[in-house]
Amino acid sequence: MTEASSSAGPGSALLGPADVRRLAAELDIRPTKKLGQNFVHDPNTVRKIVSAAGLSPDDVVLEVGPGLGSLTLALLPACASTVAVEIDPVLAARLPLTVAERAPGLSERLTVIEADAMRVTADRFATPPTALVANLPYNVAVPVVLHLMAELPSLRTGLVMVQSEVADRMAAGPGSKVYGVPSVKLAWYADARRAGPVPRSVFWPVPNVDSALVAFTRHEQLSTVDRKVLFSLVDAAFAQRRKMLRGALAGWAGSAAAAERLLVQAGVDPGVRGEQLDVGAFIRIAEVSSP
Repeated sequence: MTEASSSAGPGSALLGPADVRRLAAELDIRPTKKLGQNFVHDPNTVRKIVSAAGLSPDDVVLEVGPGLGSLTLALLPACASTVAVEIDPVLAARLPLTVAERAPGLSERLTVIEADAMRVTADRFATPPTALVANLPYNVAVPVVLHLMAELPSLRTGLVMVQSEVADRMAAGPGSKVYGVPSVKLAWYADARRAGPVPRSVFWPVPNVDSALVAFTRHEQLSTVDRKVLFSLVDAAFAQRRKMLRGALAGWAGSAAAAERLLVQAGVDPGVRGEQLDVGAFIRIAEVSSP
C-alpha cells in the first residue's frame, strides 16, 4: 500500500510526495519558484484545510488552481460538488483522470473549468458555488478573491492559502501597520481572519516564503454606494500612506479643500491617515461624494 493510499480520506486516495512527483514527471511539469508553482504533497495538510473550511454536505466548492489535484481529492468527499478553475490546459485535462483513478466513486462530483480565475464569469458555473477553498498563486491571491466575491454573490464562505504576509494584510484591522487596500476591500464583502500557518515543508518545491490560511464569511451588503467609487477612494487613501487624508484624497476629490469638505461631511477627521479608518468610514466618505 502506498503512502497516499494508507493516508486516504473517506472515498478518495490522497496524493503523497511520490504521487505528486510522478504526476509532474508524466506531464513534463518542472515546477519553478519563479512561476509560483508549489504543489502541496502532504495528505494531512489538505485534510486540515478541508476540516478548517467547515463545509457542509450541500456546499458547492470552488477551487482555484487545483494543480495536480492534492486538495481536490480531499474536497470531493466533503461537499456536494467541486468546481475546479484551472488556467493550465495540461493540468485541467489531467485532473478528471486523476480523480477517476483515485476516487472513482466521486468523479461525478467534479467539474473542471479551463479558465483564468481573474476573468471567469458567473455564467460559467452551472450551479452557483457557495464556498471558495483554494491554494492560491501568491502573486494574484488578493485580486482573485476580490474578483470572485464580486462576480459570485453565492459565495458565502472562503478558506484560502496565501503567502503569510498577504494573509496578514487580508485579515488586518484599522491601526495595524499592515492594514491597507486588501484589508478594506475584503472587509467590504466579508469578515476575515487568519486561520493558521502552513509549513513550507508541505510544498514541492519548498517555497522561499511562509504560507498561512485566511478564512472569511460574507456579510450582508454594507451600503448601496457604488463599489467602484468606494474602491477608487480606498486606493487613493493608501497611495501615499504618510499623508493625512485631506492631502491623500486631494487628487481623488479634485482638491485638498474639496477632500476636507467631504471628510468633515462624513464625520471623519481630515487630519487622520487612511490606516486609521474602518470600512464603514470609507463608505461614509464615498456616500457623501456620490450625487
